[in-house]
Amino acid sequence: MPNEAAKVSDHSRQGPEERTAYAAFRTITTRWMDNDVYGHVNNVVYYSWFDTAVNAYLIEQGVLDIHQGATIGLVIETQCNYFAPLAFPQNIEAGIRVARLGNSSVRYEVGLFAEGAPLTAAKGHFVHVYVDRETRRPVPVPAPLRAVLQGLTR
Repeated sequence: MPNEAAKVSDHSRQGPEERTAYAAFRTITTRWMDNDVYGHVNNVVYYSWFDTAVNAYLIEQGVLDIHQGATIGLVIETQCNYFAPLAFPQNIEAGIRVARLGNSSVRYEVGLFAEGAPLTAAKGHFVHVYVDRETRRPVPVPAPLRAVLQGLTR
């Protein structure tokens, strides 16, 4: 009988990446509450860090207004691979890049590094579909946002 773990394993999974694979970085401070009973950051927190890194970068670039903007990004897909544990009180450095930029959607890829580490402890992606805030219907990525995203393309 084949190994059950091998059946659910994704053989196309890639390993950790170097910092040079990412276009921009943002530091994230871990919190005591991020750790789980196993002594490392709980997996759900990584997804929060993805959101934080990308949205904070876009806000800082002046292309995302989370309160009044006519266009907002809705997450339609997310995924993460884990390579090494992270734990409070480490600082995390989130590398950001754009892997795919469509008419109304963007695939962001984020690598999470322990502060100063050469390789990702985890990496993943999420896809935003940009929509009209009121109608929630897809709209083209606004030109100023598109320009910033093109600068993150790898």
